Amino acid sequence: MIIEFEEKMLALIDDGITHASDDELFAGGYLRGHISLAAASCEDDGVTELAELKTRIETSLDNARSELTPADRVIVQQLWQRLLSQMDSTTAP
Repeated sequence: MIIEFEEKMLALIDDGITHASDDELFAGGYLRGHISLAAASCEDDGVTELAELKTRIETSLDNARSELTPADRVIVQQLWQRLLSQMDSTTAP
């Protein structure tokens, strides 16, 4: 489930490239790294719960707050929330 979630998230980011603004391209690239690192961490630790993966991604983003300007943090957070919404809508019955 973790790898499938990662692949779907990365695909959503990739699918948005053609119409993304420069800010969205930056946020997508930034999120890709955090998503992939969190997925690898879950895999290494034998974690299979999506809730834990999401928590690790959010913790990673929070720990890296000082890397971004406040405006960039907002852009990254908005994209993260939009991706989560898209994932929820594609997995809803």
